[in-house]
Amino acid sequence: MSKARLIITAVVLEGRSQAEVARDYGISKGWVSKLVARYRIEGAATFEPHSRRPQRTPNAIPSDSIELILQLRGELASRGLDAGPHTIAWHLKQHHQLTVSPATIWRTLNLAGLITPQPKKRPKTSYIRFQAELPNQCWQSDFTHWALADGTDIEILTWLDDHSRYALSCTAHQPVTVTAVLTTFRTTTTTTFGPPASTLTDNGLVFTARFRKGRNIFETELRHRNIEQKNGRPNHPQTQGKVERFQQTMKKALAKNPPPATVAELQTQLESFRNYYNTQRPHRSLNNRTPAAAYAARPTAVPAGSNLNEHNRIRHDIIDSNGKLTLRHNGKLHHLGIGRTHARTPVLILIQDLNIHIINATTGELLRELILDPTKDYQPQNQRKPLNPGVQRFPMS
Repeated sequence: MSKARLIITAVVLEGRSQAEVARDYGISKGWVSKLVARYRIEGAATFEPHSRRPQRTPNAIPSDSIELILQLRGELASRGLDAGPHTIAWHLKQHHQLTVSPATIWRTLNLAGLITPQPKKRPKTSYIRFQAELPNQCWQSDFTHWALADGTDIEILTWLDDHSRYALSCTAHQPVTVTAVLTTFRTTTTTTFGPPASTLTDNGLVFTARFRKGRNIFETELRHRNIEQKNGRPNHPQTQGKVERFQQTMKKALAKNPPPATVAELQTQLESFRNYYNTQRPHRSLNNRTPAAAYAARPTAVPAGSNLNEHNRIRHDIIDSNGKLTLRHNGKLHHLGIGRTHARTPVLILIQDLNIHIINATTGELLRELILDPTKDYQPQNQRKPLNPGVQRFPMS
């Protein structure tokens, strides 16, 4: 017999006082009183286990927000796009002016049965992560296979910026040749983006002929333009992990489209996905910014030797408790005012002669840009001189 049943029996059937029963059983008089009151209302149901769920949840999100979360999940998943909690949270904030934490979105999806447990993965701590400091500092490239509706094998060549994950180019070929690599590289560098400081690829013959003791036309192009060529270790695709991961995401999206009948139709699908990936898909490694936003947030690098008359450097520092940074120019120390609100913030200082960019090293936010006045020891916060927007800013080698 349960203790609750013994207490009810003692009070109701035996007629003992609640205070006496509480003393004999070593419990509070309040609990005995509540138990007896519940028994007079519920009867025998009093002895059944009761739910511990609160009667109301004032912090729960509204039902229309739940419906919107589930709607976004369905729309993104149906297009083969990332539909995780962080991506849904970004879309809610950007397109619906609604802020919901990824944890709340995950619980909502889980309650709806939309979370599939994932198998154990290799721990993130086992990877050695690297990322270029600036856009155009390194471009990764690779190609993968895709089939047309009639089964014809097509190869898709991708150029990806290492710093921002910006998809610079995605083109369909039958097949990818060294001429195609050179043509797409030239088109990409001469349109919007300019030349990179370096490239990173695997050891495919379309990228390098080094194992044949020679140099192909793509390698010759890089050499003439002072662009450093880097190749991953054979049979180690993790070196080009960013472009490999991009191709996985791209193929997942392509699989949701009708099979293309022609190369031109496939190219249209690729451009549609590339636009979405660059401008509408937040990336967790970019602090939930889009690749386009990350690419535009910092000045672009250029090949070594392109600006030999300029003094370019990158420096890591921490803003002091007074909201200031120090910078030495021509042997003279200058103080830069950033603001006390940013005290103890780690920053990245991008310097090209007198042109200075100060960026939050954690979030990528531009804290200040200025042109250093060498005649003044202190550069106040209101001394902000933006550069001509029509000129490419701060090339870094």
